[in-house]
Amino acid sequence: MRKKEEGISRRNFFKAGAGLAAAGGFMVPQVARAEQREGRLATLIDLNLCDGCPDRPVPACITACKSARNAQVPKPVNPIPLPFPVGNKGIEDWSKKQDVHDRLTPYNRIFVQKAEVEVDGTKRMLSIPRRCMHCDNPACATICPFAANHKNESGAVVIDPDLCFGGAKCRTVCPWEIPQRQSGVGIYLHILPTLAGNGVMFKCDLCVDRLRDGGLPACVEACPRQALLIGPREKIFALAEERAGKSGGFLYGKKENGGTSTLYVSPVPFDVLDRAVAKGKGQPGFGPMPRKMEKTDGLGRAVLISPVAGAAAGIAGALGYLSKRKERVKEEEKQDG
Repeated sequence: MRKKEEGISRRNFFKAGAGLAAAGGFMVPQVARAEQREGRLATLIDLNLCDGCPDRPVPACITACKSARNAQVPKPVNPIPLPFPVGNKGIEDWSKKQDVHDRLTPYNRIFVQKAEVEVDGTKRMLSIPRRCMHCDNPACATICPFAANHKNESGAVVIDPDLCFGGAKCRTVCPWEIPQRQSGVGIYLHILPTLAGNGVMFKCDLCVDRLRDGGLPACVEACPRQALLIGPREKIFALAEERAGKSGGFLYGKKENGGTSTLYVSPVPFDVLDRAVAKGKGQPGFGPMPRKMEKTDGLGRAVLISPVAGAAAGIAGALGYLSKRKERVKEEEKQDG
Protein backbone atom coordinates (compact mmCIF):
# COMPACT_ATOMS: atom_id res chain seq x y z
CA MET A 1 0.00 0.00 0.00
CA ARG A 2 1.39 3.36 -1.00
CA LYS A 3 1.50 6.02 1.71
CA LYS A 4 -0.54 9.09 0.80
CA GLU A 5 1.54 12.20 0.14
CA GLU A 6 0.61 15.06 2.42
CA GLY A 7 -0.38 18.59 1.66
CA ILE A 8 -0.63 18.73 -2.14
CA SER A 9 -3.51 17.69 -4.35
CA ARG A 10 -5.24 19.06 -7.40
CA ARG A 11 -8.28 19.62 -5.20
CA ASN A 12 -6.24 21.55 -2.63
CA PHE A 13 -4.61 23.68 -5.30
CA PHE A 14 -7.93 24.62 -6.85
CA LYS A 15 -9.25 25.55 -3.40
CA ALA A 16 -6.99 28.56 -3.77
CA GLY A 17 -8.76 29.54 -6.96
CA ALA A 18 -12.04 29.81 -5.11
CA GLY A 19 -10.56 32.60 -3.02
CA LEU A 20 -9.11 34.50 -5.95
CA ALA A 21 -10.68 36.77 -8.53
CA ALA A 22 -9.25 37.26 -11.99
CA ALA A 23 -9.09 40.85 -13.25
CA GLY A 24 -7.35 41.51 -16.54
CA GLY A 25 -5.09 38.53 -15.94
CA PHE A 26 -3.93 39.72 -12.52
CA MET A 27 -4.31 37.74 -9.30
CA VAL A 28 -6.16 39.85 -6.75
CA PRO A 29 -6.41 39.16 -3.01
CA GLN A 30 -9.57 38.10 -1.29
CA VAL A 31 -10.82 40.93 0.91
CA ALA A 32 -11.65 39.54 4.34
CA ARG A 33 -15.09 40.44 5.62
CA ALA A 34 -15.65 40.57 9.33
CA GLU A 35 -19.39 40.87 9.69
CA GLN A 36 -20.83 39.69 12.97
CA ARG A 37 -22.42 36.26 12.88
CA GLU A 38 -24.07 34.07 15.45
CA GLY A 39 -21.48 31.75 16.93
CA ARG A 40 -18.62 34.26 16.71
CA LEU A 41 -16.28 33.72 19.67
CA ALA A 42 -13.80 35.88 21.55
CA THR A 43 -11.13 35.23 24.15
CA LEU A 44 -10.24 37.04 27.36
CA ILE A 45 -6.71 37.08 28.81
CA ASP A 46 -6.73 38.43 32.36
CA LEU A 47 -3.31 39.60 33.50
CA ASN A 48 -4.59 39.87 37.06
CA LEU A 49 -4.86 36.07 37.08
CA CYS A 50 -1.96 34.82 34.95
CA ASP A 51 1.11 34.06 37.09
CA GLY A 52 3.26 32.42 34.39
CA CYS A 53 3.02 28.98 36.07
CA PRO A 54 6.01 29.49 38.43
CA ASP A 55 5.86 25.85 39.53
CA ARG A 56 6.49 24.58 35.98
CA PRO A 57 9.58 24.75 33.75
CA VAL A 58 7.34 25.97 30.91
CA PRO A 59 3.91 27.63 31.33
CA ALA A 60 1.01 25.21 30.90
CA CYS A 61 -0.48 27.09 27.95
CA ILE A 62 2.76 26.75 25.97
CA THR A 63 3.18 23.05 26.72
CA ALA A 64 -0.43 22.32 25.77
CA CYS A 65 -0.17 24.28 22.53
CA LYS A 66 3.04 22.53 21.49
CA SER A 67 1.48 19.15 22.21
CA ALA A 68 -1.65 19.97 20.22
CA ARG A 69 -0.06 21.75 17.27
CA ASN A 70 3.57 20.92 16.58
CA ALA A 71 2.78 17.74 14.65
CA GLN A 72 1.17 20.00 12.02
CA VAL A 73 4.58 21.29 10.92
CA PRO A 74 6.10 18.90 8.34
CA LYS A 75 9.77 17.98 8.44
CA PRO A 76 11.59 20.37 6.08
CA VAL A 77 13.53 19.12 3.09
CA ASN A 78 17.30 18.92 3.38
CA PRO A 79 18.85 20.99 1.97
CA ILE A 80 16.31 23.80 1.96
CA PRO A 81 16.38 25.58 -1.44
CA LEU A 82 18.02 28.99 -1.23
CA PRO A 83 15.50 31.68 -2.21
CA PHE A 84 16.58 34.10 -4.93
CA PRO A 85 18.01 36.71 -4.55
CA VAL A 86 18.49 36.74 -0.76
CA GLY A 87 20.00 33.26 -0.34
CA ASN A 88 20.65 32.10 3.22
CA LYS A 89 19.24 35.33 4.65
CA GLY A 90 15.77 34.24 3.52
CA ILE A 91 15.83 30.84 5.22
CA GLU A 92 13.87 30.53 8.48
CA ASP A 93 14.38 27.02 9.82
CA TRP A 94 13.10 26.35 13.33
CA SER A 95 13.03 22.57 13.00
CA LYS A 96 16.11 22.14 15.21
CA LYS A 97 14.95 24.80 17.69
CA GLN A 98 11.53 23.44 18.55
CA ASP A 99 12.12 23.88 22.29
CA VAL A 100 12.32 27.69 22.04
CA HIS A 101 9.45 29.09 24.11
CA ASP A 102 10.34 32.75 24.80
CA ARG A 103 9.06 34.05 21.46
CA LEU A 104 6.70 33.09 18.63
CA THR A 105 7.97 30.45 16.20
CA PRO A 106 6.23 27.92 13.92
CA TYR A 107 6.59 25.46 16.82
CA ASN A 108 5.68 27.94 19.55
CA ARG A 109 2.43 29.71 18.77
CA ILE A 110 1.92 31.16 22.22
CA PHE A 111 4.54 32.47 24.63
CA VAL A 112 4.51 34.34 27.93
CA GLN A 113 6.12 37.77 28.14
CA LYS A 114 7.29 39.26 31.43
CA ALA A 115 6.92 42.87 32.49
CA GLU A 116 8.05 44.38 35.79
CA VAL A 117 5.65 47.20 36.59
CA GLU A 118 4.39 49.17 39.57
CA VAL A 119 0.87 48.32 40.70
CA ASP A 120 -0.60 50.41 43.54
CA GLY A 121 2.87 51.50 44.59
CA THR A 122 4.29 47.96 44.63
CA LYS A 123 6.66 46.39 42.13
CA ARG A 124 5.04 43.43 40.45
CA MET A 125 6.03 41.03 37.68
CA LEU A 126 3.20 40.51 35.20
CA SER A 127 3.01 37.42 33.00
CA ILE A 128 1.45 38.05 29.60
CA PRO A 129 0.39 35.23 27.24
CA ARG A 130 0.93 36.36 23.63
CA ARG A 131 -0.39 34.82 20.43
CA CYS A 132 -2.51 35.82 17.42
CA MET A 133 -5.12 38.48 18.25
CA HIS A 134 -7.62 37.10 15.67
CA CYS A 135 -8.52 40.50 14.26
CA ASP A 136 -12.05 41.41 13.18
CA ASN A 137 -10.85 42.60 9.77
CA PRO A 138 -7.50 40.82 9.42
CA ALA A 139 -5.07 42.50 7.06
CA CYS A 140 -3.22 39.19 6.81
CA ALA A 141 -6.25 37.61 5.11
CA THR A 142 -6.78 40.65 2.91
CA ILE A 143 -3.22 40.58 1.56
CA CYS A 144 -2.83 36.83 0.93
CA PRO A 145 -2.79 36.37 -2.88
CA PHE A 146 -3.78 32.70 -2.65
CA ALA A 147 -6.50 33.07 0.02
CA ALA A 148 -4.54 30.74 2.29
CA ASN A 149 -5.42 33.01 5.20
CA HIS A 150 -9.07 33.45 6.14
CA LYS A 151 -11.37 34.28 9.02
CA ASN A 152 -13.24 31.22 10.22
CA GLU A 153 -16.93 31.41 11.15
CA SER A 154 -15.89 31.07 14.81
CA GLY A 155 -13.87 34.28 14.56
CA ALA A 156 -10.50 32.54 14.38
CA VAL A 157 -8.06 33.68 11.70
CA VAL A 158 -6.66 30.54 10.10
CA ILE A 159 -3.81 29.82 7.67
CA ASP A 160 -4.33 26.80 5.39
CA PRO A 161 -0.88 25.15 5.17
CA ASP A 162 -1.88 23.38 1.95
CA LEU A 163 -2.24 26.74 0.17
CA CYS A 164 0.43 28.89 1.82
CA PHE A 165 3.62 29.71 -0.13
CA GLY A 166 5.37 31.32 2.84
CA GLY A 167 5.76 34.71 1.18
CA ALA A 168 5.28 36.36 4.60
CA LYS A 169 3.10 39.23 3.33
CA CYS A 170 0.78 38.33 6.21
CA ARG A 171 3.55 39.00 8.72
CA THR A 172 4.44 42.27 7.00
CA VAL A 173 0.92 43.67 7.35
CA CYS A 174 0.25 42.26 10.84
CA PRO A 175 0.92 45.09 13.33
CA TRP A 176 2.18 42.49 15.82
CA GLU A 177 4.07 40.49 13.14
CA ILE A 178 2.54 37.29 14.48
CA PRO A 179 2.83 34.67 11.66
CA GLN A 180 6.14 32.79 11.65
CA ARG A 181 7.72 30.99 8.71
CA GLN A 182 9.13 27.48 8.46
CA SER A 183 11.19 27.23 5.29
CA GLY A 184 11.53 24.02 3.32
CA VAL A 185 7.93 22.82 3.66
CA GLY A 186 4.77 23.29 1.60
CA ILE A 187 3.53 23.55 -1.95
CA TYR A 188 6.21 26.03 -3.10
CA LEU A 189 8.74 23.18 -3.19
CA HIS A 190 6.86 21.61 -6.09
CA ILE A 191 6.38 24.75 -8.17
CA LEU A 192 9.20 27.34 -8.11
CA PRO A 193 11.23 26.45 -5.01
CA THR A 194 13.73 29.30 -5.38
CA LEU A 195 11.31 31.97 -6.62
CA ALA A 196 7.74 31.34 -5.42
CA GLY A 197 7.60 31.69 -1.65
CA ASN A 198 9.81 30.11 0.96
CA GLY A 199 7.81 27.69 3.11
CA VAL A 200 4.62 27.95 5.15
CA MET A 201 3.51 30.55 7.70
CA PHE A 202 2.25 29.23 11.03
CA LYS A 203 0.42 30.88 13.94
CA CYS A 204 -2.30 30.25 16.50
CA ASP A 205 -5.53 29.11 14.83
CA LEU A 206 -7.48 29.01 18.11
CA CYS A 207 -7.55 25.21 17.78
CA VAL A 208 -10.42 25.40 15.29
CA ASP A 209 -10.60 21.62 15.04
CA ARG A 210 -11.15 21.34 18.78
CA LEU A 211 -13.77 24.12 18.67
CA ARG A 212 -15.54 22.28 15.85
CA ASP A 213 -15.72 19.18 18.04
CA GLY A 214 -17.10 21.14 20.98
CA GLY A 215 -13.78 21.42 22.81
CA LEU A 216 -11.62 24.31 23.98
CA PRO A 217 -8.36 25.68 22.61
CA ALA A 218 -5.47 23.78 24.19
CA CYS A 219 -4.11 26.87 25.98
CA VAL A 220 -7.49 27.74 27.50
CA GLU A 221 -8.10 24.18 28.66
CA ALA A 222 -4.64 23.90 30.22
CA CYS A 223 -4.59 27.19 32.17
CA PRO A 224 -4.67 26.28 35.90
CA ARG A 225 -5.87 29.76 36.94
CA GLN A 226 -8.49 30.34 34.24
CA ALA A 227 -6.60 33.41 33.11
CA LEU A 228 -7.60 32.51 29.55
CA LEU A 229 -11.30 32.25 28.74
CA ILE A 230 -13.26 31.76 25.52
CA GLY A 231 -16.95 32.24 24.87
CA PRO A 232 -19.59 34.06 22.81
CA ARG A 233 -18.17 37.37 21.67
CA GLU A 234 -20.77 39.59 23.33
CA LYS A 235 -20.43 37.82 26.68
CA ILE A 236 -16.64 37.88 26.66
CA PHE A 237 -16.58 41.58 25.77
CA ALA A 238 -19.07 42.32 28.57
CA LEU A 239 -17.02 40.28 31.04
CA ALA A 240 -13.82 42.06 30.05
CA GLU A 241 -15.47 45.46 30.53
CA GLU A 242 -16.84 44.35 33.89
CA ARG A 243 -13.48 43.07 35.16
CA ALA A 244 -11.63 46.16 33.99
CA GLY A 245 -14.26 48.38 35.61
CA LYS A 246 -14.21 46.60 38.97
CA SER A 247 -10.42 46.50 39.20
CA GLY A 248 -9.77 49.95 37.77
CA GLY A 249 -7.91 48.15 35.01
CA PHE A 250 -7.36 48.64 31.32
CA LEU A 251 -8.43 46.89 28.11
CA TYR A 252 -6.44 46.04 25.00
CA GLY A 253 -7.67 44.52 21.76
CA LYS A 254 -11.07 46.15 21.47
CA LYS A 255 -9.96 48.91 19.09
CA GLU A 256 -6.40 47.99 18.11
CA ASN A 257 -5.95 47.18 14.40
CA GLY A 258 -9.62 47.99 13.87
CA GLY A 259 -10.77 45.58 16.59
CA THR A 260 -9.89 42.00 17.51
CA SER A 261 -11.41 38.88 19.02
CA THR A 262 -8.86 38.88 21.87
CA LEU A 263 -9.22 41.18 24.87
CA TYR A 264 -6.58 41.70 27.54
CA VAL A 265 -7.40 43.04 31.00
CA SER A 266 -4.43 44.62 32.78
CA PRO A 267 -3.97 46.38 36.13
CA VAL A 268 -1.68 48.94 34.44
CA PRO A 269 -2.01 50.94 31.20
CA PHE A 270 -0.80 49.15 28.10
CA ASP A 271 1.63 51.90 27.18
CA VAL A 272 3.37 51.04 30.46
CA LEU A 273 3.43 47.36 29.46
CA ASP A 274 4.70 48.28 26.01
CA ARG A 275 7.72 50.01 27.55
CA ALA A 276 8.33 47.15 30.00
CA VAL A 277 8.23 44.07 27.74
CA ALA A 278 11.16 42.88 25.64
CA LYS A 279 10.32 43.50 21.98
CA GLY A 280 11.89 42.02 18.88
CA LYS A 281 11.33 39.35 16.26
CA GLY A 282 8.55 37.09 17.47
CA GLN A 283 8.09 39.31 20.53
CA PRO A 284 5.34 41.89 19.86
CA GLY A 285 4.71 45.00 21.87
CA PHE A 286 1.50 46.61 23.13
CA GLY A 287 1.42 49.79 21.09
CA PRO A 288 -1.79 51.42 19.78
CA MET A 289 -1.39 49.39 16.56
CA PRO A 290 -3.38 51.19 13.87
CA ARG A 291 -4.32 48.99 10.94
CA LYS A 292 -1.22 48.70 8.73
CA MET A 293 -3.07 48.05 5.49
CA GLU A 294 -6.27 49.03 3.79
CA LYS A 295 -7.21 47.56 0.43
CA THR A 296 -6.08 50.72 -1.36
CA ASP A 297 -2.69 51.21 0.25
CA GLY A 298 0.71 50.46 -1.22
CA LEU A 299 0.93 46.86 -0.10
CA GLY A 300 -2.53 46.13 -1.44
CA ARG A 301 -1.67 47.70 -4.78
CA ALA A 302 1.58 45.73 -4.89
CA VAL A 303 -0.38 42.50 -4.74
CA LEU A 304 -2.93 43.71 -7.26
CA ILE A 305 -0.23 44.45 -9.82
CA SER A 306 1.81 41.27 -9.33
CA PRO A 307 3.37 40.31 -12.66
CA VAL A 308 1.07 38.23 -14.83
CA ALA A 309 4.00 36.11 -15.92
CA GLY A 310 4.83 35.17 -12.34
CA ALA A 311 1.26 34.19 -11.53
CA ALA A 312 0.94 32.23 -14.77
CA ALA A 313 4.24 30.47 -14.14
CA GLY A 314 3.14 29.51 -10.66
CA ILE A 315 -0.17 28.09 -11.85
CA ALA A 316 1.42 26.28 -14.78
CA GLY A 317 4.09 24.83 -12.53
CA ALA A 318 1.55 23.63 -9.98
CA LEU A 319 -0.67 22.00 -12.59
CA GLY A 320 2.34 20.40 -14.25
CA TYR A 321 3.57 19.00 -10.97
CA LEU A 322 0.15 17.67 -9.99
CA SER A 323 -0.36 16.07 -13.40
CA LYS A 324 3.03 14.33 -13.28
CA ARG A 325 2.41 13.16 -9.74
CA LYS A 326 -0.94 11.70 -10.72
CA GLU A 327 0.72 9.69 -13.48
CA ARG A 328 3.46 8.56 -11.11
CA VAL A 329 0.92 7.42 -8.53
CA LYS A 330 -0.94 5.40 -11.18
CA GLU A 331 2.30 3.75 -12.26
CA GLU A 332 3.26 2.91 -8.67
CA GLU A 333 -0.19 1.47 -8.01
CA LYS A 334 0.17 -0.74 -11.10
CA GLN A 335 3.49 -2.01 -9.81
CA ASP A 336 2.05 -2.59 -6.33
CA GLY A 337 -0.87 -4.46 -7.87
